[in-house]
Amino acid sequence: MSAAKTNKSVKPGEPLPLGATPNERGVQFSLFSRHATGVELLLFAHAQDGRPTDVIELHSRENRTGDLWHVQVDGIGPGQYYLYRVFGPYEPHKGHRFNPNKLLLDPYTKAVTGKFVWNLADARGYDPSSRDKDLSFSETSDAAGMPKCIVISDEFDWRGDRPLNLPLRHSVIYETHVRGLTLHPSSGKMGVEHPGTFRGVAETIPYLKELGITAVELLPVQEFDEYEVQRKNPKTGEKLGNYWGYSTMTFFAPKGSYSSAGARGQQVVEFKEMVRELHGAGIEVILDIVFNHSAEGNELGPTLCFRGLDNSIYYILDKDRRFYKNYTGCGNTLNCNHPIVRSLIIDCLRYWVVEMHVDGFRFDLGSVLGRDSKGELMENPPVVERIAEDPVLRDTKLIAEAWDAAGAYQVGSFPGGRWAEWNDRFRDDVRRFWKGDPHTASDFATRLAGSADLYLRDGRKPFHSINFVTSHDGFTLNDLVSYVRKHNEANGEDNEDGHDQNYSANYGVEGETADPEIRGIRARQVKNFLVTLFISLGTPMMLGGDELRRTQGGNNNAYCQNNEISWYDWDFREVHADILRFSRMLIAFRRKHPAFHRPEFYSGEDRSRNSIPDITWFDEKGREMQWKNADRLLAYRLDGSKAEIAADRDDNDFFLMFNSLEEDREFVLCPPPKGRKWYLAVDTGRPSPEDFPQPGHEHLLKAQNRYTAKNRSAVVLLAK
Repeated sequence: MSAAKTNKSVKPGEPLPLGATPNERGVQFSLFSRHATGVELLLFAHAQDGRPTDVIELHSRENRTGDLWHVQVDGIGPGQYYLYRVFGPYEPHKGHRFNPNKLLLDPYTKAVTGKFVWNLADARGYDPSSRDKDLSFSETSDAAGMPKCIVISDEFDWRGDRPLNLPLRHSVIYETHVRGLTLHPSSGKMGVEHPGTFRGVAETIPYLKELGITAVELLPVQEFDEYEVQRKNPKTGEKLGNYWGYSTMTFFAPKGSYSSAGARGQQVVEFKEMVRELHGAGIEVILDIVFNHSAEGNELGPTLCFRGLDNSIYYILDKDRRFYKNYTGCGNTLNCNHPIVRSLIIDCLRYWVVEMHVDGFRFDLGSVLGRDSKGELMENPPVVERIAEDPVLRDTKLIAEAWDAAGAYQVGSFPGGRWAEWNDRFRDDVRRFWKGDPHTASDFATRLAGSADLYLRDGRKPFHSINFVTSHDGFTLNDLVSYVRKHNEANGEDNEDGHDQNYSANYGVEGETADPEIRGIRARQVKNFLVTLFISLGTPMMLGGDELRRTQGGNNNAYCQNNEISWYDWDFREVHADILRFSRMLIAFRRKHPAFHRPEFYSGEDRSRNSIPDITWFDEKGREMQWKNADRLLAYRLDGSKAEIAADRDDNDFFLMFNSLEEDREFVLCPPPKGRKWYLAVDTGRPSPEDFPQPGHEHLLKAQNRYTAKNRSAVVLLAK
């Protein structure tokens, strides 16, 4: 690629900070590459230009400090498009894949041009027509098809906004997709005028606030190529795409196509506006972030950023350094504990907290953060400890998906002290109990009580367990009670993708049915799962749309479905008004009663000297539970006194019953506290609205010593 050199005013610049930093004279650029032999900064006038307006050569003597290449360019500012050309050895067997014909993104860029189909076919550093594949060397320029980095100013009127720092134990998390939340045509009935965007999320605030959630956990919003999937839906011929976004290209940059105002830097402003408005409504923002791999894939993937900057440092490579260790199932694994990558991760997290005001992060395949340069799991991974102890991130919520795709499983043992974890043991044990699997009551009780078996031994608290029944990865709650098998044919992978072990049931018919009996069972089971989630100790996370009984038609891996399979149909607010009401009241019930989000585990002992332990487990006969005989029935009493809840206000006492049998069962109740009586707060066996009386109008039980729990039902009594 030929291009004119520059007539811009150029000075050596400074090594730090990394990235592109506007100043009063122009823009300061800095880039890391240890093994590069030369670097050029290319400036562009338009997003899809194949020819730069300026080529600025960085000289080792003037523009290099250690491993950092830097330059000050005067006369330009925010909005400037740029890329890098990096020279160096192309020696795949030694781990080096420099190719100056492939222009590179700045890993610290804060925005990338978007809203067009990236042509990354030419971005491969090798000649795909060669018999030698990645051992060959491509001389084709990819400039026109590459997205461009954008210089961004951090100036923004936050109007006094700060991260909310709500204690994790008081949180109710709502996992959702920016686009899917509002892209369905029915979102107009919600008052959404900017569907599928950050602004669209902000327009749902009245609904989210009424529902009662305290935090939205957004699927990846960092820039990714949504067109990278090359398959088509075999049923419709529709081209599939990367909908979920777990294939990050640039970790600092919010996705341009999620902006209603444009993708020339407006995405940064619109993201900040969304956060500011959510915070104004008391709702936190947690980002799902993907530091375990990048969009560059394996040795046959494109050269977009890290591979062309310093492949041998950014990735965990095999003994034959031509190949990549793949602990992620996505072709490569970032070398997270290398000091350079570790600094990138810390800088990125700090940026999202300090400049973008986010409140927390969920780390996808978080166990990868614990692997060393050889791929071995470390006892005290430096990056995990550094994140946990970083002073800037001290109040930031840290949530690990404590496993990876290569067999690492660290639920209950993720290192780093203060990390919370997605608790898939909660998901599976709760599903198995309500499915009716035998001898599951003991495991079910352990999950209700905060999973002390996982978190007590290393000093963590119940709220470090992120409890969930469903998430983006798997069935929706409606589909969990409607399908025995996954139905992922539309993904174009012969239904071989997605989980096979779902612990789901259909109660007689696979999928939708008009049978009133089956429909009744399914509605009751949906309520049972919701009750379990919100009365359990731990931090509840619900999958967005479950309160509407959103369905994906049995697809349990809708990663490539940017269509009505994944979008929220807001007409379900009326179709399933009973479930929406139930969800809203249940969340309010949890938030009102501190007994369900107490900071400590139950002891099972009497600490208030009133002869009543903080928790007592019973069988249906009113006898203290003998766990070896526990099957599909369970009851327990909670003492809500202040002494047991530590630092919180007094609460009611509660008696809870769970019946996963196909038949009704009478439970013997323990006596209520002296001077009080048992009132019915929740009974999923009753029709709506009798299943959840309005607060203050709970039903006084006629018989204070017995109560019949309907088949497949959960009951909550409170004493007053």
